[in-house]
Amino acid sequence: MDEQSEQLKFAVLIDGDNAQASLLPQILTEVSKVGLITIKRIYGDWTTTSMNSWKDSLHKYAIQPMQQFRYTIGKNATDSALIIDAMDLLHSENVDGFCIVSSDSDYTRLATRITEAGLFVIGVGEKKTPEAFVNACNQFIYCENLASTKEPKKRTSRRKKKEEKADSTGALPLLLQGFEMAAKEEEWVYLSSLGTALRKLNPAFDPREFGHQKLQSLIKDYPRNFTLKLDESKTPPVAYVALTAKSWEK
Repeated sequence: MDEQSEQLKFAVLIDGDNAQASLLPQILTEVSKVGLITIKRIYGDWTTTSMNSWKDSLHKYAIQPMQQFRYTIGKNATDSALIIDAMDLLHSENVDGFCIVSSDSDYTRLATRITEAGLFVIGVGEKKTPEAFVNACNQFIYCENLASTKEPKKRTSRRKKKEEKADSTGALPLLLQGFEMAAKEEEWVYLSSLGTALRKLNPAFDPREFGHQKLQSLIKDYPRNFTLKLDESKTPPVAYVALTAKSWEK
């Protein structure tokens, strides 16, 4: 079996009324880290000017536009259309996971229903997204973190570095809790297993919240608490982490 066929197959469903077109490349990149995107759909009323920002992206990223007229003023028909399609896809058993792009709490029950079926759900939305929807997902990515990754790198001032360092201190309690969950009775755990445990504790956990692009970089901020080692005999190299007080050198 080839590598592509072993990947989880994802459907990316976008609420065009409740998402940012400028972040589409970053959203697709994030989902591609987890699995293979086989379905890409965006929902909205394409007869309105509010959807104009998405039109340039449709052909470039091969996204299928789904037309949904607003039959009643004040009612969001887009939500219903997306939810109905998601349930159809769920029952078709052609996908292994969903990415729901919206900050709307109306998708909370949908995310819960999909996870109940054993499928993986990624949510993407702004920090204003209600906590219920965030916690209903297996992983939630804030648009603000995606926006920061597309900005060109600037020379970091000493003061800025201090601020980023201070921001990262808030991660320690969650990192320790996540390590305890992942390690059980083991001294060393896979760094990837720690990442999985952290998302179970907080679906919105993201190293970018603390000024780091990767979990490994964030862990290095705590040499008194954690020890990292890299097994370069494997391809790609595998990272392990242990509590500093319990670590040893081979």
